Amino acid sequence: MKIFFIFLLSSFIFSSEQVFVVCEGNYGSNNSSLWTINNEDVNEYYNNPLGDVAQSVLVNGNQLFVILNVSSNIQVFDITDDGLIPTHIIDTDLSGPREMLVYENYLYFTNWYTADIKKINLLTWQIESEISMPGLPEDIIYFDGFIYSSINMNIDWSDGSLVVKVDPSTNMIVHEYEVGLGPGNLLEHEGEIYIARTYYDENWNAFSGTSKISDNDDVLIVNYGGALPCGGSVLSYDGSVYRAYDGGIAMLDSNLEIMPDMRIGDYDYNSIYSVEIIGDYIYFGLTDYLTPDDVKVVDFNGDEIASYEVGVLPGDFAVWNSCNNNGDVSNDGIVNIIDIVGIVNAILDGENYNCTADLNLDDLVNILDVIQLVQEILEIDSFRGAANWVQKHFPQIKVNERIKKALRHSQ
Repeated sequence: MKIFFIFLLSSFIFSSEQVFVVCEGNYGSNNSSLWTINNEDVNEYYNNPLGDVAQSVLVNGNQLFVILNVSSNIQVFDITDDGLIPTHIIDTDLSGPREMLVYENYLYFTNWYTADIKKINLLTWQIESEISMPGLPEDIIYFDGFIYSSINMNIDWSDGSLVVKVDPSTNMIVHEYEVGLGPGNLLEHEGEIYIARTYYDENWNAFSGTSKISDNDDVLIVNYGGALPCGGSVLSYDGSVYRAYDGGIAMLDSNLEIMPDMRIGDYDYNSIYSVEIIGDYIYFGLTDYLTPDDVKVVDFNGDEIASYEVGVLPGDFAVWNSCNNNGDVSNDGIVNIIDIVGIVNAILDGENYNCTADLNLDDLVNILDVIQLVQEILEIDSFRGAANWVQKHFPQIKVNERIKKALRHSQ
């Protein structure tokens, strides 16, 4: 007979959500700013301005990363329920940093002026590697063991047309995809990669399109020309893909054509600077290029439910939820074998950090958390005994290799 030990939680996970808004600021004015939306209020970071041209913002665990493009630095904060605590400023040596992601305790970020992807060790806070790109890389995402980056422009600053696939274990490009001119924002959706594209003619007239890299590496390219007022974002919600379009967002059909009748949001197209889907809501960053600007929050019925006054050029969003590090990754109020399976699958799939699974509170989710959860659920006293149990039931996770790697990171 198999016996499964179950821990009933005294209460469900308490979660306090904070949405961070980074405002780019006017070029050369050093007026970039950071704002927090929490409990229907908006609060300005006490130490604004941050610097010159805030490009992007990222939440990883309980840390917030903000890239300053012209200032060429990355600012790091600890996130608490009471606010932000600045911890690091990383000088990128005039690299022109753009977008970023975290994978296996490294921060990867794209750079225009040095035409590369740099890799920061988040334990030492040092740049360890520089991966040369065949042009100026813009967006960057992780999917299925590889890093993908859009090459927005060529070295001569003409419109680029590539998405590159990088193996993070070797820091080498393993494939280049021709996806059409002006690739920018990337989205992984149901095993395929969608690319929003914007490019220009010699008179700076804007043209747009969307491309898709399928799971068999085929590329579908659709050009909309200059007739459709498309923004630069490609987004997903409830099984569908959307493009920023004509003052809102509109669903794409299976051929990547925009469905105007499915548009949600009705703002002046020229005022929309950024769009993000967070939970069940669409966040629109609106601008007239003067302070203050606005963030509008719209539900999927098209109703505006909130409006917040922020700094100039709201350009990017990130969300943080506080939670209990109790192992209940299924969020059902019970910690049991299902949660062990959930953490293992999350590690194997390279999913984003989930603080619920971070049992040892080291801002990482790895094999050490799995072993600790096994010890607690199955009441196994020894670390080695729990590790052996994991290896027997989940041989694909290669326990010994991951333990060695985790212990090296913790030193």
